[in-house]
Amino acid sequence: MSTLPKQLSECTVFLLAKAYQRAHGEFKKLLKPYGLTNIQHLVLESLRHEPGATAAEIGKLLVLDKATLSGVIDRLCESEWIVKKSDSGDSRVQRVYLLDKSLEIAEKISEKRHEFDEALLTDFSIEERVLLKRLLKELI
Repeated sequence: MSTLPKQLSECTVFLLAKAYQRAHGEFKKLLKPYGLTNIQHLVLESLRHEPGATAAEIGKLLVLDKATLSGVIDRLCESEWIVKKSDSGDSRVQRVYLLDKSLEIAEKISEKRHEFDEALLTDFSIEERVLLKRLLKELI
């Protein structure tokens, strides 16, 4: 079979899945030297901008369920990327912070992610980029 059947080539779910596979696969290669997954990177990035966020705040920001995020945070703690500390006002609340070594690496990864993002959309006009991002945001 040399071409996709029309019902598949016009299927939004199929097209989104293929776009995700391409982008995620390439970005995964960028993260591999750091031993991070995409979700772990997103948690580090959120903590870079919101130091001391709670797991619930990170989950809401990244649209991740509690169970998924709990495992990600535990693995990042074990790998010494982040640390959990009890809130000074309420010891039941755990706040999450980047460790010093993580901040520098997270900044490097952020720069590489920006370059990757630009390369991914290099064939799109500014208007097309804005439209694509707006439509994707509406889907999520």
